[in-house]
Amino acid sequence: MVMARRWYASSPVVDGLPLLAEPEFWAAHLVDLYDGALVESFGVDPADAEGMLERLGDKAAWPAFRIPLAGGHGILVHYNSGEEYTSTDYFIVHPDWRTDGLVLSSTDEDRIGPGLCWPELAALLDAPGDGEGVTDPHARLLLLLPVLGDTDVPAEAVARVRQALIAQGAPDDCGALARRLLQGHPMWGVATWSYDEDERAWICAGEHSPRKTPLGDHLPDAQRTALEDCLTPTAG
Repeated sequence: MVMARRWYASSPVVDGLPLLAEPEFWAAHLVDLYDGALVESFGVDPADAEGMLERLGDKAAWPAFRIPLAGGHGILVHYNSGEEYTSTDYFIVHPDWRTDGLVLSSTDEDRIGPGLCWPELAALLDAPGDGEGVTDPHARLLLLLPVLGDTDVPAEAVARVRQALIAQGAPDDCGALARRLLQGHPMWGVATWSYDEDERAWICAGEHSPRKTPLGDHLPDAQRTALEDCLTPTAG
């Protein structure tokens, strides 16, 4: 179990949703996943991507994005620009939880991840949940790619990432970039996953993964079941 170690109520949080309409956002958001030489594969000017990186690291404005899930759950993507560097944190949140949220991944000094396997991520793309936030499947996929770390991604994953990139302005010949983005975040790489039928949960073998134990195993049974159902609607 990995809980949110801090929350951001007193931080300079801003709505990141408008940034998704700017093509250079994706080159900046995914910068840790690809070789810098591939930046032009996003169809953007490298200088524009660098400018977006500076905006994402603005200490006076920390962009946050909510991906709505079923049952009131949501994945919160949160840029955290501290004094030394900018990290990106991914939490699962719910308004009725007494805790702030569950950490899926974080690029801070603790390097937590991976937090999703491909079957979970694929299930989330076409199943927008309750409330406002990021509902476009292409944007959801690219926004969540840094959390993914799976040794067993199918061929369809490359095709879906390529389609998402093209939908966000990348040229048609971005297949190499799509493959590179599926190789895992350099902080934790890829790992093997298995579905535990008894626990009804995906379990990750990654050293730094918060999913080495069933997600939400501290929650009451009804809440944990609802959490698993919103993340893995087709698992089993």
